[in-house]
Amino acid sequence: EGFEKQGQLLLLYFFCFLFDWTIWIARMAFVSGISFGNQRGAGCSSVCSRSTFLTGAVPATSRRRASPPSSVSHLRMQQTTTATTSHEFITCPGATGTHADCRIAKDRSKVLAQKGIDRPVIIGVAADSGCGKSTFLRRVTDIFGTKVSKSHTPQGDFMTVICLDDFHTHDRQGRKIAKVTALSPDANNFELMYQQVNALREGKAIMKPIYNHETGLIDPPELIEPNHVIVIEGLHPIYDDRVREILDYSIYLDVADEVKLSWKVQRDMSERGHSYDAILASIQSRIPDFKAYVDPQKEKANVVMNILPTQLVADDKDNKYLRVQLIQEEGIEGINNVFLYDEGSTIDWVPCGRKLTCPFPGIKFHYGPDTYAGKDVSMLEVDGNFAKLDELIYVESHLNNTGTKFYGEITQSLLRNPTAPGSNNGTGLFQVLLALKMREVYERVSGKIVAL
Repeated sequence: EGFEKQGQLLLLYFFCFLFDWTIWIARMAFVSGISFGNQRGAGCSSVCSRSTFLTGAVPATSRRRASPPSSVSHLRMQQTTTATTSHEFITCPGATGTHADCRIAKDRSKVLAQKGIDRPVIIGVAADSGCGKSTFLRRVTDIFGTKVSKSHTPQGDFMTVICLDDFHTHDRQGRKIAKVTALSPDANNFELMYQQVNALREGKAIMKPIYNHETGLIDPPELIEPNHVIVIEGLHPIYDDRVREILDYSIYLDVADEVKLSWKVQRDMSERGHSYDAILASIQSRIPDFKAYVDPQKEKANVVMNILPTQLVADDKDNKYLRVQLIQEEGIEGINNVFLYDEGSTIDWVPCGRKLTCPFPGIKFHYGPDTYAGKDVSMLEVDGNFAKLDELIYVESHLNNTGTKFYGEITQSLLRNPTAPGSNNGTGLFQVLLALKMREVYERVSGKIVAL
């Protein structure tokens, strides 16, 4: 009888183990189902010019080591979207070499109908590394009243932000071997960049390449759907004439060399543990290509925000005070440039007094017509720091054509991010003004109003 009970218990344990094992296999099959689909898609893409992938699918032939955070975020995206959408992808010019598995969809995405999008609005933001793009884009999402994910490519219900570093043709080690910097056209796939940005503008999904900044490797491509607003940001959004021509609005963030050095030293020494000599060497190695390929883009931008050393203090080595210019091209259809007091006049204004607290060395505004890169522009300039952000309502009341929807919107936006870099000088003020212009462009192009 004892042996019989033991046998029954063993049989029971066996069935429990078999049940658990079956559940585990089922779970793994569910989680890995996308990978199985990827392998099938990869086999087709290697012999056909056309292939059908589930949303978020990645051809297996392009798999490289990815950092855990980005891999997890991509997997989550794939699991949540695969069940509802599929695309038939086709190859396009530029999809070669390390980008051989990148694709564009054959037809317009169903997302357009789901979100009520007629045509995505494309905005380009050009700047060198360490010039405040991240802070600026946070102000943009704040003005639009939307949020984006913290994944490799920030995406939300309304806006998608694409970093053009993803179109690097070499990984970090490859650039060293080829002896090129990331700023060089030889290290970037402009053909694929144009094809995919244009596809998004036409309402088609893309399988976009990924450059992994953490590992320095080129990761498998990811699915990007069209959205209401798509911001392409990085070193070269205005470099290629074909890309520039399909932009609805273009912005260049310009920072003087001495200011850029002090910013980069503060960031890289405190946050990344880099030495001063290493930071200086890194900047100097980039200067030739920056001047040749990145800096000239400001001549073609619709608007330039220029950050310079102050003229209020003779020797401000730490750049505690900044002079910031908003250089707005004249004559752009549908764009009303911001002006101070009287449009077209030349005005110098020192607002310090009863309504604006001005610590040393004070604050000075300038506005007037000017020329820049052979174009007629209007120049708005702020030199110095603001002591109290809530007092900016006084300055805001003297600015016109800002694109605000209510009195005090600029001041409120700055007060929501009081510790963001540049909030106490013209940098933050002009970042908000640029974000408002982006909203204005979206409403003009789309015919839709952004609700507050």
